[in-house]
Amino acid sequence: MSLRIAYLTGEYPRATDTFIQREVAALRAQGLMVETCSIRRTGAEHHTGPEQRAEAAGTFHVLETARSPRRLIAAHLAAWRRPGAWLRALRLAWRTSPGGIKATLYQFIYLAEAAVLAQHLRARGLTHLHNHIAKSSCTVAMLMSEMSGIPYSFTLHGPDIFYEPYRWRLDEKIARARFVACISHFARSQAMAFSDPRHWHKLHIVHCGVDPARYDHPATPAPAQLLFVGRLAAVKGVPMLFDVLRDLSPDHPALHLTLVGDGPERASLERRAREMVLTSRITFAGYKSQAEVADLLRTATALVLPSFAEGVPVVLMEAMAARVPVVTTRIAGVPELVEDGVSGLLVPPGDVHALQAAIGRLLYDKHLCRDVGEAGRLRVEAEFASDHEAAWLAALFAGYSAGVPPKSLRPKATT
Repeated sequence: MSLRIAYLTGEYPRATDTFIQREVAALRAQGLMVETCSIRRTGAEHHTGPEQRAEAAGTFHVLETARSPRRLIAAHLAAWRRPGAWLRALRLAWRTSPGGIKATLYQFIYLAEAAVLAQHLRARGLTHLHNHIAKSSCTVAMLMSEMSGIPYSFTLHGPDIFYEPYRWRLDEKIARARFVACISHFARSQAMAFSDPRHWHKLHIVHCGVDPARYDHPATPAPAQLLFVGRLAAVKGVPMLFDVLRDLSPDHPALHLTLVGDGPERASLERRAREMVLTSRITFAGYKSQAEVADLLRTATALVLPSFAEGVPVVLMEAMAARVPVVTTRIAGVPELVEDGVSGLLVPPGDVHALQAAIGRLLYDKHLCRDVGEAGRLRVEAEFASDHEAAWLAALFAGYSAGVPPKSLRPKATT
C-alpha cells in the first residue's frame, strides 16, 4: 500500500493509552507505513516496557520542536510558500476559538504547532494524518491540514469531549476530516448530534482492540482477588470499591483489591484506605506494562470498573480476552461490549449496592465466573480483535485515499 500515515495524539506513548500503540503495530502488520507524532513528550513513568520505550524513541515531538525559534520560523516560512492556505489556517484558528483571551492565545499556539507538524510530514513524505483524541491535538491536525493540504482523519472516543463539543468545535473537525473513526455506536450517535447530516456518511465505527492471543493462557485465579486498571481519577468511581471491600470482607477473609494505574486522586484514595482501615486489603500498584497487566489478570477473580463515564474501556477487552469476568457500569458504549449476565455483569452507575451484589455473585459462584469468562473471550474475538479492527481501518485509509470509501459502518463480525 502506497499510503504513508502519520499518527498524532497529545502524548504518545502513554501508559493509559496502550490501545493506540497496539493499533499502530497492527496497521504496520497490515503493510502500512506508520510514523508516530506527539504534541508533548511523555514522562519516563509512561515507558513501562520495551515496546513503549521503542515507540518513544521513534516519535516526533511537535511542541519540543516548536520551542526552537529557528525551527519554528523555518516551518512558517515553508508554510508561507502557500500564502493563501496559511491565511486560511489563520482565519480558521481565529474562527474556531471558543472565545476569551486565553483560549484565543491557545489557538495561535496550535497554529504555530500546525506549521511545525506540516513541515515534518512533508519532509518525511507522509500523505495522511490520523489523530486520536479529538481535543487540542485534533485542532492542530485540522489547522495543519488547512495549511498544507495534507488530509486528516481522527478517532472519536469520548466521553469528555461530549461535555464540551462546541468549545472543541467537533462540528468543524468532522466537516473537514476525510473520515471519522468512532469507537462505538454511542460515540457515532454523539458525533451525529453535533454535526451536519451531510457528513454522517463518513462516520464509521472502528473499535479499539486487543490481541486475544496475548491473553490466551490458563487462568489460575486466587480466591477473592479483585483487579481495577485505570486512572485514579474521580470519574472512575474507585471509592465505591472501598465500600464494597469493607462490607464483603467479613464473608471473604482473603478479599483483596489491586489498583493498577495512577492519577490525581491517588493521594486522597490512599488516605481514604487508611481511614477505613483497609490498607492490608488494597494494593496501589501504579502503572504497569501490558505484560504485567496480563500477568495480574491470570490470578484475578474479577476485574471491576465502576466508572461514571467511559467510552468503551480497553481494559474490559483485556480482561474478557483473558476469560476474567468483568463487573462494570451500564454507560455509553459499554453495553456494546458487555452483555449483562452473558459476557459480564452490568450495574447502574453510582449504585454501590448493585455493585456489591454483582461482585458478591462472582465471589460465590465459580460456575458463573467460568461461563461469563468464556463468553467474554468469544465476544472479544468476534468484534474487538486488534488485527481485525486494523484491517478495517486500513480499508478506510485506502478507500478514502482512492476516492471510493467503504459505505458500511463497519465490517461483519468474525466467527
